[in-house]
Amino acid sequence: MSSLKYDCHVHLVGNGNSGNGCWIRMSGWHRMMGGLMSKMIGMPVSFTHDDFDEIYVKHLSRWVRESSVDHALLLAQDQVYHKDGSRRDFGSFHVPNDYLFSVCEAHPEFVPAISIHPARHDALDELEICLARGARALKLLPNCHNVNCSLPQYDAFWEKMAAAELPMLAHTGGEMTVPVANKLYESPAYFRRPLEIGVKIIAAHAASSSHLLDPDYFDLLVEMMKEFPNLYGDTSALNTPFRSAAVRKVLDSDLLDRFIHGSDFPVPIGTWYVRLRGLIDGEDRATAAKITNLIERDYFLKRAMGFDEGHFTKLGEVLRK
Repeated sequence: MSSLKYDCHVHLVGNGNSGNGCWIRMSGWHRMMGGLMSKMIGMPVSFTHDDFDEIYVKHLSRWVRESSVDHALLLAQDQVYHKDGSRRDFGSFHVPNDYLFSVCEAHPEFVPAISIHPARHDALDELEICLARGARALKLLPNCHNVNCSLPQYDAFWEKMAAAELPMLAHTGGEMTVPVANKLYESPAYFRRPLEIGVKIIAAHAASSSHLLDPDYFDLLVEMMKEFPNLYGDTSALNTPFRSAAVRKVLDSDLLDRFIHGSDFPVPIGTWYVRLRGLIDGEDRATAAKITNLIERDYFLKRAMGFDEGHFTKLGEVLRK
């Protein structure tokens, strides 16, 4: 069993002004959220600045190296496609796999999680290339990427992932920071087909609700975890206003050892939400609030709430070797 500690949910972001293929296209609410997140993580420049990409990587790299975790699973972000494989003009940001690998090769504290929409005409070829380059996981947001994981047309993709023991970190629950293409696919119920094929899946955010009108799928997730030993959950973004309601459920779950630590950086890490829910005391909240390194702050809060060492090392057992 590995003793290395991981943050399983850290986003790579870039505007592409340096020619790396990334892009950011935000408007309205999402532009406001993007600007807020940039300030809250301590970025000295806006996300439109020519040097944003380089500064973001340096900033994040330093925070990981100075934190209690050894590695961060760094996430690419594919573009959105229709199920016929045609690209859809949708989404607020894109991070190509090539750029992800270049960043991870330069910074060993990062572990690469590629992103490939399975409807792409070149999906299997791209998966093969990424496996050869050392992909350790794959990231999808089914509701934002417009992926119905239960469609038989994706079976060959899931089969190749299962054979390579490449896990999928898949968003569950609602979403407020990027546009949603199809709200139906936020439910873990759509994971049944890839799970039956043998894909290891980590349900991001523990299938919790992101706002007042958003369904809570936590109970469904636990039912499915009992049925499928290859299904896990992560605790990313649980230090936010609404998702923090899931923390007690995770801690009280009989399957606590199948939940994996994640922060969802650069999503802001609040300290008051779990304090108001009685999960930490005032002293721990005050200590957490003084930690400007948000990777470390999320780690500290999870330890203060009672998550044990295994919560932070579990990802090492799930990742592709």
